[in-house]
Amino acid sequence: MLSHIYSCGLSGIDGFSVCVETDISNGLPAFDIVGLPDAAVKEAKERIRSAIKNTGFRFPAKHIVINLAPASKRKEGSGYDLPMALSIICATEQIYAPDLSKCAFFGELSLDGTVQPINGILPMVISAYKSGFTDMFVPTENSDEAAVIEGVNIYPVSSLKALCDHFCDIQKINVHKIDLTNYFASSASNVLDFCDVKGQENVKRALEIAAAGNHNVLLIGSPGTGKTMLAQRMPSILPDLSFDEALEVTKIHSIAGLLPKDQPLILNRPFRSPHHTISSAGLSGGGSTPKPGELSLAHNGILFLDELPEFRRDSLEVLRQPLEDGNVTISRVNATLTYPCNIMLIASMNPCKCGYFGDSRRQCTCTPTQVNRYRSRISGPLLDRIDIQVEVSNVDYEDLSSTENSETSAEIKKRVNKTRKLQLERYKDYNIYSNSQLDAGMLKKFCPLGEEENAILRAAFDNLGLSARAHSRILKVARTIADLEGSENIKSEHIAEAIQYRSLDRKYFE
Repeated sequence: MLSHIYSCGLSGIDGFSVCVETDISNGLPAFDIVGLPDAAVKEAKERIRSAIKNTGFRFPAKHIVINLAPASKRKEGSGYDLPMALSIICATEQIYAPDLSKCAFFGELSLDGTVQPINGILPMVISAYKSGFTDMFVPTENSDEAAVIEGVNIYPVSSLKALCDHFCDIQKINVHKIDLTNYFASSASNVLDFCDVKGQENVKRALEIAAAGNHNVLLIGSPGTGKTMLAQRMPSILPDLSFDEALEVTKIHSIAGLLPKDQPLILNRPFRSPHHTISSAGLSGGGSTPKPGELSLAHNGILFLDELPEFRRDSLEVLRQPLEDGNVTISRVNATLTYPCNIMLIASMNPCKCGYFGDSRRQCTCTPTQVNRYRSRISGPLLDRIDIQVEVSNVDYEDLSSTENSETSAEIKKRVNKTRKLQLERYKDYNIYSNSQLDAGMLKKFCPLGEEENAILRAAFDNLGLSARAHSRILKVARTIADLEGSENIKSEHIAEAIQYRSLDRKYFE
């Protein structure tokens, strides 16, 4: 007796089709699962045996072999419980199921036959849909998440018995749908607003430029100047996630098991703020079977590193390649996986160990050697990848006590959206969407300079000792400043302002 039931596995953030082949033959009772199963899949034997018995079906006392094809790909997790149990029931002809070639099944089984939710249901449903499956049977708690994909029939399964009753026409399971239009409209907006920040107009300007061009930012200032407060408000001025971006973000959080139960689709840009004790594997991702780290969890959003010099050196150096490429590749004995990490890095730091070097109100207690040692924790190559470096000074009492209304995030966001729309139109044939993604060839085409602008940039390059990477970063920031002002060409004032945001290279890290 042979049966074929279909499911999906995960490789990184993408899924792949799995055929659950079950053969039941005479011989000594045995239950074998083959096809590169991991420990969780092997342990399914006892869950499946108990679930079938406690559901009221007969578990055959025969030789059972289940093959998870393709056998060359490793199968992980407990999501194969439901399709394996159904395949045994179908192979023993305890129920008559119609043609299941267009159906895919997912779910973990409890000992009483209840179907439990699993991680990564969204990428698996997307993969199954692309492979031609139209009917997806998923755990009830995963049904909202799976239903965000249009063109698929999602059947929420509460138990193995309910699934069998569905195919026996005893109690049909209704197709589950959600209203994405209302869900987008009812999504909670960011409650943190730039109007709460008093003063710091120069820093707000720098952050607006960063949001408009998706540039990385480093905020340097004494404790209490508002660095964290400013960074936390950055999501409120970033463009809203598109549906495709929201799907990518949701897939990563689903795989990591971090998707809230009441939130089938993440609609707000991620803001990840790991503690400085995080390891390099925690940032990039890792484990025997690599899982996404903070870099990937911040995909299409912001990674905020507070107190940057306090992070371990090896952790910071992990950032270098992902900031350039927009993805992180993790190699292990079992697998080599690539996760996307198209992020905006915002980092903050004190100017010295005590935090008051150059402060006009408090005396710094650090020696010159201590100051240099503290600053040298950040390498030059990493600093080169941060487009905008800005000082955050103390706020005057007059600004703090002022009752005048500051500019709101909504007003800033309008200018950012207008600039991003301009960039989308400009780069529509180049598969990029922001100035920060320009490569060397595109810089020549989209960032031409006149003689006056070239002279200003040459003087800065020679006097500040800038690297070739810093040179290209200045051009990208200048292009964004010009776009904010609606200028087709980069002018001398745009170059001068962009250079101003690199002046800390020598001032702090020489």
